[in-house]
Amino acid sequence: MDVFRYQTPEGFDNMLMSADGEALTGLWFEGSHDENKHSSNVVETRRATSLPPIIHDTCRWLDVYFLGRQPDFTPAYCMCDLTPFRKAVLDIVGEIPFGQTMTYGEISKRLKINSAQAVGGAVGWNPVCLIVPCHRVMGAKGKITGYGGGLHNKIALLKHEGLCLI
Repeated sequence: MDVFRYQTPEGFDNMLMSADGEALTGLWFEGSHDENKHSSNVVETRRATSLPPIIHDTCRWLDVYFLGRQPDFTPAYCMCDLTPFRKAVLDIVGEIPFGQTMTYGEISKRLKINSAQAVGGAVGWNPVCLIVPCHRVMGAKGKITGYGGGLHNKIALLKHEGLCLI
């Protein structure tokens, strides 16, 4: 399987993406913990003469996002091994608007469970970052906590969305 590299603006690590031909199956920051799952040929999207339609759509989505707007479309994506709990958590995460955040505790309250830590595990599992905006999930009292794509990327994404972090 090919992995495609998207060149991000300065201040962010580049992004890598994978697809099954019909849907996006992975979108992650280069150098993140997810990178080790994919030991495939890396194709530069900016140099490719033709891209699979889903990769092209994802690049368009990323272009709009990095221009500072929430895209008005969502590329098709597929999450393999999606448990009902992960789906419930990631459905809520997917509803967090551009430029806003929610805490792990708020998500656990919406799910009527008492484990922000379990929510954190489901959020950290997210295979399509940015599109399912796990970077918008914060620790208690809005504290910036871990991020599989690297804390520096999480901070840069939140600043990019106009959030004051101090």
